[in-house]
Amino acid sequence: MRPERDGKETARRHEILRKLKKLYPDAECALYFCNAYELLIATILSAQSTDKTVNEVTPALFAKYPAPRELAQADLAELEGLIHATGFFRAKARNLLGCAQVLVTQHRGEVPQTMAELTALPGVGRKTANVVLGNAFGKNEGIVVDTHVQRLSQRLGFTKQTQPEKIEQDLVRWVPQKDWTVFSHRLILHGRQVCAARKPKCEACALTRKCPASLV
Repeated sequence: MRPERDGKETARRHEILRKLKKLYPDAECALYFCNAYELLIATILSAQSTDKTVNEVTPALFAKYPAPRELAQADLAELEGLIHATGFFRAKARNLLGCAQVLVTQHRGEVPQTMAELTALPGVGRKTANVVLGNAFGKNEGIVVDTHVQRLSQRLGFTKQTQPEKIEQDLVRWVPQKDWTVFSHRLILHGRQVCAARKPKCEACALTRKCPASLV
């Protein structure tokens, strides 16, 4: 890439970041939670499900299992029934039970605050760990790459990668670290409200002029 084109590309990406910040200044996590434990459990449940469904399920779940110690002793069949609506409930129930047991036996019932410790928990990958670190502990250690973030980062020309971890590596080069957590929320909101997977509303999008995938 020639220097002048590189300069234009840098300006284009910075303008997209500026516009996203203006469009969604108060973007935040859509999952309901009161503490790190609740966010961890809700994020595990959100895999292959919607935030809306998870938010409908978790009040009863947390009323019965308000902390890791209670969840670690849960009856598996009863737990499956409580989370059935989120899909893949058998695998998720096993992960929740195993995760709670590790929290109790290895972390004194507390959610750890490092990437390595979090990703060692059953059912917890890098995406879930980033959600917890950024939203429960205010630690910007990475960028959450879900389906919305993946789709929009590709359409907006921030990456050509298809694997979440490689997409994250591209994104962190452009997004200031202090914005890593909120950047994901902004892309998710824009993906839900404007840049849908099947029918993006390019004609109503404030990013159209800067988007290489624009249909306008």
